[in-house]
Amino acid sequence: MVTFISNKYYDGAVMPSWFDIHEIPVTASSPNDDSGLLKAVKNVHAMIDKEIDAGTNPNNVFICGFSQGGALTLASVLLYPKTLGGGAVFSGWVPFNSSILEKQTPEAKKTPILWSHGIADRTVLFEAGQAGPPFLERAGMTCEFKAYPGLAHSKNNEELKNLELWIKTRLQSNS
Repeated sequence: MVTFISNKYYDGAVMPSWFDIHEIPVTASSPNDDSGLLKAVKNVHAMIDKEIDAGTNPNNVFICGFSQGGALTLASVLLYPKTLGGGAVFSGWVPFNSSILEKQTPEAKKTPILWSHGIADRTVLFEAGQAGPPFLERAGMTCEFKAYPGLAHSKNNEELKNLELWIKTRLQSNS
C-alpha cells in the first residue's frame, strides 16, 4: 500500500509515496532509498501472496507500475520467490544497485519484463529507463523494451495496447 512519507525531494513534505525519491529528474545514477523500497516490496509481496492463496495461478499474476510504481514493480518481481506472469515497468528506473541480485531467486529470473518509456520524459529521464534492460540481462532475465518518441512522463494508448497484448500472450488457463 502507498503510505504517507516525508519526501526528501519535496523538502520533507509528507505525501503519498511508495518510498522516498531524492531527486527529480530521476537519472540512472540517482540515489536510492533501499530501506523504504524493501518495505514497499514486502507490501506488494503480501498482496501477491493473498491472490495466490486465494487460488490464482502465479503465472497469471502481473505486476505493473508507472514511474515510482514501475521501479517498485521491478524490485517486487526481482525479489519474489516464485515465477510470475510478468512485470510491466512504465517510465520507471532501476531503484537499487546490483547487490540486490544476491537476494534474487532462480524462480524470479523466469518472470518476463515489459519496459516502456517515453523519449521526451523529463521526470524520469529516458537514460534511466534505458539502464533497465542491461541490468535485467545481467540478472539473467528477459526484457522487452519499447521507446515512445514524443512521450513525456505519462502513458498513452499505444503503450496500453502493447501491455494488453503482452499480458494476453502470457495468460495461462487454470484448467
